[in-house]
Amino acid sequence: MQNSFETSFDLIVVGAGAAGIMAAITAARQGNKVLLLEKLSKIGAKLKATGGGRCNLTNTLSNEDFMVRFGREGRFMTPALNALDHKALIAFFAEIGVESHAPDGYRVFPLSHSSVTIIDALELEMERLGIVLITSAKVEHLKYDTEGIQGVSTSEKCYYAPKVIIATGGLGYPQLGAEGDGFSLASEVGHNVTELYPAMMPLRTRETWVAECRADTIPKVEIRIDLPKAKNIRASGDLIFTQNGIRGPVVLDVAREITPLIEKYGSVPLLINMTKGLNEGQILTHIKDSIHKNPEQSVLTHMMTLLPEPLCRALCTQAGADPDIGFNRLEGMVRDRLIKLLAWTPLTVIGHDGFKMAMITRGGISLKEIRPESMESKVVKGLYFCGEVMNLDGPCGGYNLQWSFSSGYLAGLSK
Repeated sequence: MQNSFETSFDLIVVGAGAAGIMAAITAARQGNKVLLLEKLSKIGAKLKATGGGRCNLTNTLSNEDFMVRFGREGRFMTPALNALDHKALIAFFAEIGVESHAPDGYRVFPLSHSSVTIIDALELEMERLGIVLITSAKVEHLKYDTEGIQGVSTSEKCYYAPKVIIATGGLGYPQLGAEGDGFSLASEVGHNVTELYPAMMPLRTRETWVAECRADTIPKVEIRIDLPKAKNIRASGDLIFTQNGIRGPVVLDVAREITPLIEKYGSVPLLINMTKGLNEGQILTHIKDSIHKNPEQSVLTHMMTLLPEPLCRALCTQAGADPDIGFNRLEGMVRDRLIKLLAWTPLTVIGHDGFKMAMITRGGISLKEIRPESMESKVVKGLYFCGEVMNLDGPCGGYNLQWSFSSGYLAGLSK
């Protein structure tokens, strides 16, 4: 598939990630002569890293529920999901030799739980279809005129086609080649790119006690943003404390909402429930039951029926509670403060490590300038977009990969 001397094609795809590969395969299956250009030396670099290398392909939600998780812009995905939903994606991979399953009934993985399986199968399918793949080829400019797209130019040569698909991804994971190439290419021909923020990443907190609690993963945590205009933003999942903040699936989910707010406000207050959804009254009842069974035990022992010891000690310090005395010996105000902290622990996000730690980008090419039924540009005829380069991002759990495959499929399908 490498080092073609041809320069004329029916279709050119820029970027060999999930979206670009799917677009190339789909277009080639329609009988098109397809060129796939990738600036790195290998295809699917980010795909290989996704899901910790396990490759969470998609999830089992209905299209309606799936779109809701993307927020206000989610409806834009309707035609793409109608063309290739999670069931069709699973069938596509089965067709090219990759069986998958959903061990938790929700997240879908290849049976091998290895992204290498996915990439190998996609490469074989591209070879079978005769797709011309040129790696180490960075597209520097789009060639176009008033009639529409004409092709692309790299530092080495020009390639021509009446249809070009931009699938270059965002700015997340720069160590895997993300430089925002698609944003500059789109801007050059007149597209608007929204503000770009890092998303799906660890966060840094003002509170330093988090460093004492790094040993344990806290399951089924709920995080709420404690700002008047963001009170409805919440996420749930496992939480892990770090030396200077928080990470884990729940943090990756909510980070996409927090990074724009940090830029606006400087810091973002959070409320975190780590007691599996118990409210203050339920926590008090739980502890009273524990006291009834073991009346001589300490405050710490009763708290540890809910949370790990290091976290219990940190919360006691914040509440001004002696962890080693009996719970009934706590002053009323101290006890109430402790119960309140157990129900909703406050944390303040003050920063992050930027795009170098971000799995995805929030923001991108304005959806108002893209036709949802085809992924074609409204600005330049014959120019299409798919995947993360567009202003649409979702939470963890196979959302962004499904969107990449679906949008790539629709872009490749369009005449």
